[in-house]
Amino acid sequence: MTDEYLMDNPRSERVKRVAALATRAGRKKQRLFLAEGPQSVREALKVWLARYEPDDAAALPGTSETSRLPQLDALFFDAAAVQRSPDVEALLDRMRGVLFDPTIDLPRDARPFLREATPEVLAAMGDAETSQGLVAVARIPDGDADFRSLESATVASPVSLIAGVVRVQDPGNVGTIIRTADAAGAELVVLAAGSADPWSPKVVRSGAGSHFHVPIFTGVDTDEYARLVQREGIQVVASAGEGETPLTALRSAEPAAGQFNPAERTLWLFGNEAHGLSEHEIQLADHTVGIPIYGRAESLNVATAATICLYTTAMAQRSGPPATPDSARPRASSLTVADGEPLSPTEDSGEHQR
Repeated sequence: MTDEYLMDNPRSERVKRVAALATRAGRKKQRLFLAEGPQSVREALKVWLARYEPDDAAALPGTSETSRLPQLDALFFDAAAVQRSPDVEALLDRMRGVLFDPTIDLPRDARPFLREATPEVLAAMGDAETSQGLVAVARIPDGDADFRSLESATVASPVSLIAGVVRVQDPGNVGTIIRTADAAGAELVVLAAGSADPWSPKVVRSGAGSHFHVPIFTGVDTDEYARLVQREGIQVVASAGEGETPLTALRSAEPAAGQFNPAERTLWLFGNEAHGLSEHEIQLADHTVGIPIYGRAESLNVATAATICLYTTAMAQRSGPPATPDSARPRASSLTVADGEPLSPTEDSGEHQR
């Protein structure tokens, strides 16, 4: 017997509309993006529950915070894939509990389209080379390209750390910077015009769910935003190969007046893989900081440089103990996060800080 609710036609109009989200034109027209795999689906479900599950309202982020994050529009899944991800299965059960509770009056746009689909349909919908059996469609947040919305997000509540992406074009690099900014506790990620589209499937996959944690703004005028944050008492710091301050100098005591202080509120600027930041963009900054190269590599990948810079600020802002002398410093481990996946980009991604 055929299940009337099972999507089994990979050539249906709905499947074609979802598949179109792999293109910039499709995302622009529909104001939606693809989020594939258990990590992204899990985080999308958490954001939805944070807004609409009454029992956990006190324990989860409030509506004001989640309103700037993508919202789940539809979820297509293979039942076997859900069973392989118990955390996703539990979250999906909680969502269904809210959706089918007659005592909860949800807004019309708060009811995602949920449908089981065959592996063939999921493969036709998704962009990944190998489907993982879970395809979410999420709404690009309203105001993601509106400067007034960005201004509000910057000044409405204290912001300590912002990642500024300036014409970084490789999707793997952009996704990794978003993921790193999230891990370092940044409150915002801003992308200047000319950067890779943060809502493209490759960027979202590289972000590993972080698109649902930190607000992302696109098409930002770097000049205008730098002036805004400086008026708000936020220093602008450029990551540049020939920076006035090497990161190694920050291991010493408190910086002198006028020197770069990583503990202060900071907007970091990270430039294009091949050319870095322009001279004009460097002039916008209050400080420029360089990462020393001790070996024979010509440069650092921009996402790797961003990881070092963002964590330098994040750790300083959390007032850790003085830096350990070289002789007593433990050997560094590989750059990983809790799920064991590398923080380095998933794509071959060019160079930085020439």
